[in-house]
Amino acid sequence: QVQLVESGGGLVQAGGSLRLSCAASGSIFSINVMGWYRQAPGKQRELVGDITSGGNRNYADSAKGRFTISRDNAKNTVYLQMNNLKPEDTAVYYCVAKSSGWSLGPPYDYWGQGTEVTVSS
Repeated sequence: QVQLVESGGGLVQAGGSLRLSCAASGSIFSINVMGWYRQAPGKQRELVGDITSGGNRNYADSAKGRFTISRDNAKNTVYLQMNNLKPEDTAVYYCVAKSSGWSLGPPYDYWGQGTEVTVSS
């Protein structure tokens, strides 16, 4: 089993930045891909982006150019740097991980509890 704990959410003004962190524990040796989902109020969850253990990345169109995913394999941590935040980025952000495959994209095996990001206009 893998446990994921997110941190770094909060309230920020439009145009500002936040960095989310997600620390993995448990059977970390099995993790291949990590990433971030988000769920805005009244909307479905969407994949923001993900990253393989080798550093290949994929981003949602809404994240390209503003968000950067990085990963520190030694610390078993994945980060989401979010710049130029917009009110529409307001959501609960969930860290995800998979050990059942090597490819980017869903499905994911493990989910964190989420961290809330609110962007004020």
